[in-house]
Amino acid sequence: MSRDIVTQSPWRDWRNATPARLALGRAGAGMPTDEVLRFGWAHAMARDAIHAALDVPALEASLRAEGWDVAQVRSRAADRTAYLRRPDLGRQLDAGDAQALRAKAGAASDICIVIGDGLSSLAVARHAVPLLAALKPHLPSGLGVAPVVIASQARVALADEVGELFDAKLSVMHTPRRGRHDAERNCISNVRPEGLAYGVAAFKLAWLVRESLRRGLTGVELKDESELAVLASPTTETP
Repeated sequence: MSRDIVTQSPWRDWRNATPARLALGRAGAGMPTDEVLRFGWAHAMARDAIHAALDVPALEASLRAEGWDVAQVRSRAADRTAYLRRPDLGRQLDAGDAQALRAKAGAASDICIVIGDGLSSLAVARHAVPLLAALKPHLPSGLGVAPVVIASQARVALADEVGELFDAKLSVMHTPRRGRHDAERNCISNVRPEGLAYGVAAFKLAWLVRESLRRGLTGVELKDESELAVLASPTTETP
């Protein structure tokens, strides 16, 4: 008579609702073999995502097809190895690109959108264009939008220098100034069809943009109350 040596977790039904690694069960003092193999596969995928290069020309073409003006820049990290080992270089614009942006900048802009490849260029390639497409209808009319900047080997803080060069009031989603801290930034995460849908994320983002410009606040001082805006307006369609 055979006996299952795997002890199932009582939470295992929750796995139908999320891709998170939970309710793995156990085999003796360790994890079941299939879970060990799944973890190895997921770790390999994560390493590939970190090292994969962003197809910048394809992203630029897709953005221009949606009607956005686009500029390209690089950080001072010469390659992916430097980017991973020297985070400080990923926060600084290449000197030549900084000069080119300065020449491209015209009148002061209300907002500046920077798309950085970060630690997952695959996520950027998949989700940046649909998110901006969903965002555009929610932006207030007459808003001055600087060219969308695609930044390679970029850390989050690179947007501060880009926003400064465009003299933007808001670099989505904080007032751009070199030396900003994370507490001064707002954040929307997990934007993808399996997580926070593009329409919902775009609605939240547009609300944060409007309220940041209106109140002159960002980061921990500006709480996301976009749900209250929906409740207060019964004619507003669900984003």
